[in-house]
Amino acid sequence: MSVPVLLLSVSAACCLGFGFVLQQAAASHAPRSDYLSPRLLLDLMRVPSWLAGIGLMVCGMVLGALALGKGEVSVVEPLLATNLLFAMALSRHRTGQRLGRQGWAGLWLLAGGVAVFLLAGRPQGGEAVSSALRHWSVVGVVVGAALLLTTVARRSRSGVAPALLAVAAGLLYGLQDALTRISGQLLAGGGWEALVAGWQPYAVLVLGATGLLLVQSAFETGPLRVSLPPLTASQPLAGIACGVGFLGDRLRTDAGALVWQAVGLLAIVAGIVLLGLHPAMPEGPVGGRREKSLQPH
Repeated sequence: MSVPVLLLSVSAACCLGFGFVLQQAAASHAPRSDYLSPRLLLDLMRVPSWLAGIGLMVCGMVLGALALGKGEVSVVEPLLATNLLFAMALSRHRTGQRLGRQGWAGLWLLAGGVAVFLLAGRPQGGEAVSSALRHWSVVGVVVGAALLLTTVARRSRSGVAPALLAVAAGLLYGLQDALTRISGQLLAGGGWEALVAGWQPYAVLVLGATGLLLVQSAFETGPLRVSLPPLTASQPLAGIACGVGFLGDRLRTDAGALVWQAVGLLAIVAGIVLLGLHPAMPEGPVGGRREKSLQPH
């Protein structure tokens, strides 16, 4: 793993983490009638803090795209998962909560899990898979899972809906990252003509817009500690699956390496959960949130 990829990925994670905190603070005041409706995004555009959060997220996505242009998806995605560390830092600053044992444990599990996965797997780039069946099978599974989770969340009246929407958005974002890498390769190999002629750039835009709506609906209906951890955990898993599934990323496959890769991924998920449940993560104005109108703040 090169130093530029590391710096770009961590910088992207920083922007994403800060941006998610600002977005959730604004979306939590959105009216319940905006749930899973494009009107939610239109209403949020009137809130300066939300626009600031979106600006940070766009910066994070650009930096992430640059990282994907220089490194493998299987390397960049685990590093992007550290966005929760930066979200925790901003939330801790706003709430005044100390990290404590839970916070430190989550931090070390997340950071250690990323290190263990990268050291054990030693991701390397390779030739993209030529099989259209394999390519579309992976895309179909990811999109189908996101659609199923969204449908269940839409019909659910329980508190699990925000988490389901966040997982669905994370799956789409992971696929978006994989297609972003392909778009970069098209641009580098054939210029703008090749990029415009490919379907991947348009899919990136559609996935980004759909993921944004799902994320904001999750932020609207659930506190950050419920919505952000599932989003952060599902995105790298989907990205790694796409990287190995059709981008040609190669991981070590001997028994010992596979065990340590699994340990690393489990540590990442455990760290994300611990940090997401930390008291520093805002619970959001649960009571009466859905009855309020958005006000610029």
